[in-house]
Amino acid sequence: MPALEPSLDDIEDIINTDDVTPQERYKNKNKVIPKIHRRKERVSGSRHKEDVVADSVIPGTQSIYVKTWGCSHNNSDGEYMAGQLAAFGYKITDDWEDADLWLLNSCTVKSPAEDHFRNEINKAQQKGKHLVLSGCVPQAQPRAGYLQGVSAVGVQQIDRVVEVVEETLKGHTVRLFGQKKSEGKKIGGARLDLPKIRKNPLIEILAINTGCLNQCTYCKTKHARGELGSYPIEDLVERARQSFQEGVCEVWLTSEDTGAYGIDIGVTIVDLLWKLVEVIPEGCMMRIGMTNPPYILQHLEEIAKILNHPRVYAFLHVPVQSASDSVLMDMKREYCQADFKRVMDVLKERVPGVTIATDVICGFPTETEEDFEETMELVRQYKFPSLFINQFFPRPGTPAAKMPQLDAQEKKKRTKQISVLFKSYHPYDHKLGERQNVLVTEVSHDKQYWVGHNKFYEQVLVPKEDGLLGKMVEVEIISTGKHYMMSKIVKEKEIFTPSVATPLAQGEISGLPKKVVVDSHPHSFWFPLSVILVGAAIIYELIRIARQLVQR
Repeated sequence: MPALEPSLDDIEDIINTDDVTPQERYKNKNKVIPKIHRRKERVSGSRHKEDVVADSVIPGTQSIYVKTWGCSHNNSDGEYMAGQLAAFGYKITDDWEDADLWLLNSCTVKSPAEDHFRNEINKAQQKGKHLVLSGCVPQAQPRAGYLQGVSAVGVQQIDRVVEVVEETLKGHTVRLFGQKKSEGKKIGGARLDLPKIRKNPLIEILAINTGCLNQCTYCKTKHARGELGSYPIEDLVERARQSFQEGVCEVWLTSEDTGAYGIDIGVTIVDLLWKLVEVIPEGCMMRIGMTNPPYILQHLEEIAKILNHPRVYAFLHVPVQSASDSVLMDMKREYCQADFKRVMDVLKERVPGVTIATDVICGFPTETEEDFEETMELVRQYKFPSLFINQFFPRPGTPAAKMPQLDAQEKKKRTKQISVLFKSYHPYDHKLGERQNVLVTEVSHDKQYWVGHNKFYEQVLVPKEDGLLGKMVEVEIISTGKHYMMSKIVKEKEIFTPSVATPLAQGEISGLPKKVVVDSHPHSFWFPLSVILVGAAIIYELIRIARQLVQR
């Protein structure tokens, strides 16, 4: 991969032009003599914590709570940041109460998501926690009042999260934004070979590009992720290959618009997909992420062939947002209802049983009752098994926020109408009694079942028997719900193990050789080192005082 040129335009307080990569900065960490600060510092023990007097802040000994909102791209970023911090020695914890620092990774798509983010910031500050912000909210609106005085790392700078966390723990405020560039062109973002901690060790979330080519009038994400920047095909294929070697059995392709992939570097999404299927092991599966209609219209025949591939889910997420051409024009969506229907009809014909999920926005400022009825009719026609219904919220700084807004009650009424329509049909009733092969990768929210997905990425609940997680099993559908099917295992059929390697343990760092992975309890290494550093600091201070006395 070409060398990255770090942007330094928006860096405040601590990070400066003398900084290099975290690896270079910290490889000789044992030679650093810290300044003495008399303070109470909490040092982790093997099973408990006790207060001891420490003379410095030892990087890599603290615990960090990471929370992510939003899309799978955001989740991938969160996994990368957690992996880098863990590789440096920090303990990643779910115990927010006891964590030394909170890393909050935000989403700016909807106002409620930002409200949750703001509330969590207030909570952390009330509890006196060190705090680092990341994700699309600080990147899109870094001057927002409630973000001031808080450390932040931009979406294109997640490979420097260790530096930001370290300085924040010292009591400094660091705000690091900017764009990654190579040979003068924007690229996809941080390197793909960074360490990460997968939330689910069986699933690799692979961001294939960042940003998009659209200028949607309601969208705030474009302000954060910017213009399209695609990763080279060879880098993506290598990352996928490495993931399967770490026991992953399912890979999700993600971005702000997967269909636009490669337009900026002279390749297409189809070129990438055909290369990726070559490295998917038997029984493992790939899920293609969200794509807007304009960029796959010319590739429909090839996309259909790929969706029919045995190691690719016959699933596609294609947001329509509105079925009204006038509303689509006001949204600047760059397609019309007929374009969307062509995508639907061609794929449904070429890929029997295909699942196409979509999104709609209710109450866009220029949406009339007639416009809304067109959207209702589209839902009646296609009966989408997965429909994401969003009430319109004006996002600050977007053109749609400046338009005259519909009455809030009218927006709620339309949202309820389409929700009632969606709940009125049952997409899986005709599958009762079917036998299906499902790849089991998750646990249900109530912890009572395994969750698997069939070829069409439909959710199938599987009895929670031992040894099924990460396996391909044959089941029979015994009941159906609105969003899932219930199954029993076909006992006479052999259970297939698709993984080519033993999956990583929960919380284990991906992308690092075993010999350099830091112990999950870093204090076992850092405690003797901290004694050495503190001792060296004391000696240094005594020498300094002695020199001052001699000079007097």
